[in-house]
Amino acid sequence: MRSIRRWLLGWLICGLAVASGIAAFGIFHTAREEASELFDYELRTVAVSLPSNLETAATVERQDEQVGGISDDRILIEIWDKAGTLVYHSRQSAVLTRLPVGLRTIEQGDDHWRVFGLQQPDRFVQVAQPVSVREALALRFALHTLWPLGVFMPVTIVLVLLVVARGLAPIRGLSRLLATRSLDSLEPLRLDGKVPVEVRPLVEALNDLLARLNAASQAQRTFIADAAHELRSPLAALKLQLQASAKNGTLKDDGQTLERIDMRLNRIIRLVQQLLTLAREDAQPASEGTSVSLRRIGEQAVSDFSLLADEKHIDLGLEFRQPLTQEDAYDVLTDPHGLGVLLNNLIDNAIRYTPHGGKIDVVLVRAADRLGFDVVDNGPGIPEQELERVLDRFYRGEHTKGTGSGLGLAIAARIAQRQHLTLSLQNNVDAGGLTVSVSGFVRTGKSIAATNA
Repeated sequence: MRSIRRWLLGWLICGLAVASGIAAFGIFHTAREEASELFDYELRTVAVSLPSNLETAATVERQDEQVGGISDDRILIEIWDKAGTLVYHSRQSAVLTRLPVGLRTIEQGDDHWRVFGLQQPDRFVQVAQPVSVREALALRFALHTLWPLGVFMPVTIVLVLLVVARGLAPIRGLSRLLATRSLDSLEPLRLDGKVPVEVRPLVEALNDLLARLNAASQAQRTFIADAAHELRSPLAALKLQLQASAKNGTLKDDGQTLERIDMRLNRIIRLVQQLLTLAREDAQPASEGTSVSLRRIGEQAVSDFSLLADEKHIDLGLEFRQPLTQEDAYDVLTDPHGLGVLLNNLIDNAIRYTPHGGKIDVVLVRAADRLGFDVVDNGPGIPEQELERVLDRFYRGEHTKGTGSGLGLAIAARIAQRQHLTLSLQNNVDAGGLTVSVSGFVRTGKSIAATNA
């Protein structure tokens, strides 16, 4: 798992180390160059400052108080007279070749020398210094200039650790607050002045999530309570009916009692099926879907409910609204199982409330670049003030006839919401009845593209 703290510390410390390394290299290189220039200046100074009454080379072998401190240190001094005879040579190394006036670097044997020659009226002075000595002295001088950077690095790293830890403290506090909350605590997190601006969007998103979880939990509790109530009522009525039939002896010979028992049992079975369907749709995550033929699903649904429609002499059929035709594949990207359940609930709901001899049409339609279908019936319709409420779970209008649990349209609305479809209800103006429209299917397939051309 990626850690923000480690990511920040890694980049900051590595970046600081690289920047400090570059700065140290620049400081070191500059210090060495300045040290080299200083040593060149030292050579000039020594050459100019040598006394003019030096003795001959034969007597220089003795310790000379005037130049001994210089020659015994790290500088070689050589002097030639007007005739070109070497009259002075310090004792620390072999004689160097006389070179022209000026500064230069030479190689003699295994050693490199930095040499400065100076022509004076009565003599020629040559001062030299081993390059290795110069490099050692320059290195020591440059290293002395780096000690502030060596102190700066650890202090800065400690400061970065403290600043990052302090900056991430609100996130750790938020994590501790969420970790110590109980499972039933869905109240929003409190925002105060100590919460940084950068953390506020996270806190607000968490509060929004908690609010939605609270609403979902409340809906689930309400659903369970309503389901228990809806199941308890027919079961209690069934028990009373059986007790009454057992007392008066009409359980076997009274056809009305058996019919009522059968009707209530059917209602319980349908209610349980719808509850299971609704619970399954609530738990089903949203998916991308697969390519299916909406025409085939409509044909299958009409075929499945044809017998039920025939019992009420209802004309149930599948139609195609122009420019769509029966030859179109009508391929859409959706969940085939959920779409089948949605269409079945709408057709079943229409059959239940459409009177004998009525008509129900499943119409495949196209609006702009979207596909959909309408379920149109010529039943009593729904009062305008109840059009929105009928999508609520267990809601049934005051003047609703027949048996039902109020879950058919709620299941259809839940499936449409999960598949990002639009479900709308409207009463038919001319012929009466209700039209339930489902739209928003994404088209796939060549035949649909050809139709739109």
